[in-house]
Amino acid sequence: MASVHEVELLAAQAHDGQYDKAGVPYVEHVRAVAAGLAPFGAQLVMAGLLHDVLEDTDRTAEDLLGAGVPARVVAVVQAVTNEPDVPYEVMLRRITGDPWATLVKIADNAHNSRPDRAARLPREQRERLAAKYRAARAVLWPAARRSDIEAIARRVNPALLAELDGHGPGPRAQAGSSPRET
Repeated sequence: MASVHEVELLAAQAHDGQYDKAGVPYVEHVRAVAAGLAPFGAQLVMAGLLHDVLEDTDRTAEDLLGAGVPARVVAVVQAVTNEPDVPYEVMLRRITGDPWATLVKIADNAHNSRPDRAARLPREQRERLAAKYRAARAVLWPAARRSDIEAIARRVNPALLAELDGHGPGPRAQAGSSPRET
């Protein structure tokens, strides 16, 4: 099985030469997402590092498995990967069926929503993306434990904590389940 360090190197190699909408090396985004998932264990950190590899590079699920990435991590990465013919809202509902995929997408959304990142974008794009990310949180947050969302937000985007205060705990918080590794 690959280590977190090996997966980080794989992600850095896969995203080499890619930049986000603000012109920052893309690997910084996946590292930030992974950092937000640190409280949940090594496999979720790996999923955070790889969450955009299938979508934004030529790597395949088979490549990841062949590199020693655990099958559960690859399944989470596949779950959060956009598919061309699947509407974003449908993908979000699919993601909420998997507690690990939900947390990866929450961390991704939190980093994409950072005020400092948004400030680098043109106003129209910034407003469009802010609305998209808010709508996604309305689907994702009820599917996760409030304490898990808080743990991610504290690490990735503390500005979201104020928004979270307007939301009650999700159904999983009431049921007592958590995607933390055992």
